[in-house]
Amino acid sequence: MAKKVIGGAVIGYGGMGGFHANKMQTVDGIRLVGVYDIDPERNKVARERGIKAYDSREELLADKDIDVVVVATPNDFHKEIVIDVLKAGKNAVSEKPVTLSCAELEEMIAASKKYGKLFTVHQNRRWDEDFLTVKKIVDDNVIGRVFRIESKVHGSHGIPEGWRQEKEHGGGMLLDWGVHLLDQMLTLMRGHKLVSVYATFTNITNKECDDGFTCICKFDNDVEWVVEVDTNNFISMPRWYVLGENGSAVVRDWDCSGEIVKVVNFEQYEIVPVHAGAGLTKTMAPRNEDTVKTFPIEKVEADWTEYYKNLIATINGEATIEVTHDQLRQSESLIEAIFRSVETNEVIKF
Repeated sequence: MAKKVIGGAVIGYGGMGGFHANKMQTVDGIRLVGVYDIDPERNKVARERGIKAYDSREELLADKDIDVVVVATPNDFHKEIVIDVLKAGKNAVSEKPVTLSCAELEEMIAASKKYGKLFTVHQNRRWDEDFLTVKKIVDDNVIGRVFRIESKVHGSHGIPEGWRQEKEHGGGMLLDWGVHLLDQMLTLMRGHKLVSVYATFTNITNKECDDGFTCICKFDNDVEWVVEVDTNNFISMPRWYVLGENGSAVVRDWDCSGEIVKVVNFEQYEIVPVHAGAGLTKTMAPRNEDTVKTFPIEKVEADWTEYYKNLIATINGEATIEVTHDQLRQSESLIEAIFRSVETNEVIKF
């Protein structure tokens, strides 16, 4: 018997809504039934592209051909619309961030249980090749016990225009890029307890919400993470730094360019001091070439459609969803702690 093709729809046909509509048109096992946007111009664009556009959210939710709805609206509308989707007997996928508070998240989870439908979030950057490359370096113990990881995304254009610049709609870079980087961190550290977080915001180009942030997270396995987003930096910084007891790794960009430098002889050599400012130093002198060896980064290939394949298989009862409610709880709790740390200028302990 042929497998059922899942009927999909999108509420919020903007940038990410268009992304999801395209995925539903290109991934096997799902088909795009239609879209709805509160802006008539966006519905017009959809129709010009040959996509069915509904006249209202209610009309979309009444369509029995739809099995799953992706909610790609401004962040402050996620909870309301997701609960409506679940109540209508459809499975729901929210764009990130899932919502604006732990309390709202619990309402969404409760609705999922009440109506017996799947509710999850689009955390597609678990399948980014740069992240999977770093994850393999850590998992395979390539540079020994890792004690520090730096994950940074920097740009120079400020916050994207529109609602992402407005606090009331859940704007700011913590809730934009930050959600991705924190999810990658928690995914890589799965099985280890988050101990504490300290964070700061920048407001260089936008006074209403953060246009950048830095947070330091510590885990119970003595790994420290620096997660940073900046939108007013004009010199490129590496995407990843990973420090281990036997070496260091750098991944410079999403193309996974970089290298690994490993120690092959830690102490059995004479350190030659170098000038450092007004004095000499052995501590910061470069290593003898006989004591370190450089290796290329081995890029991990990835398939961005894996998220949708998992979603389809889960709806068909053939798999379990990758992005779980407990993972969402952990991520949302961390985000609330970051806001609290910024507000109080204190380390928040878990």
